[in-house]
Amino acid sequence: MPQLQFFDTPGYGEIARANYSYSQALRIGDRVEISGQGGWDEDQTFSVESVEAEIEKAFDNVERTLATAGATWHDVVNVHTYHVPSQDDAIGGDHMTAVVEQFRKRAGEHLPLWTALGVKALGLPEMHIEIEVVAIIGSGGR
Repeated sequence: MPQLQFFDTPGYGEIARANYSYSQALRIGDRVEISGQGGWDEDQTFSVESVEAEIEKAFDNVERTLATAGATWHDVVNVHTYHVPSQDDAIGGDHMTAVVEQFRKRAGEHLPLWTALGVKALGLPEMHIEIEVVAIIGSGGR
């Protein structure tokens, strides 16, 4: 059985470990799973001024966390996004458009599975998005 390796993203990952007792990423052989990533800065504060900017920052944090475990967006096979909705009857066009834009920018022609869920609240009161992914290293195109 492959050995379990846990990783913490420098900065906010170390803060999360100290304050909340969890790791940012787990690697088992070529499989990488990451904890939900928000649109926070390296010190786990929020400086973004729009949902779109927060989503972009969350995707940046997914990329940073994947890298700590040796993976990239091209290795991602499954994505779950959790959204505090901007509409009463759906997640909101602003959320959906921003996520799709980030998929196109980062994954290109590689199309992972995606589930988007609307939720009432996330882990920190400033959060409007949280992203978790599963990656299989070497599975995607470059």
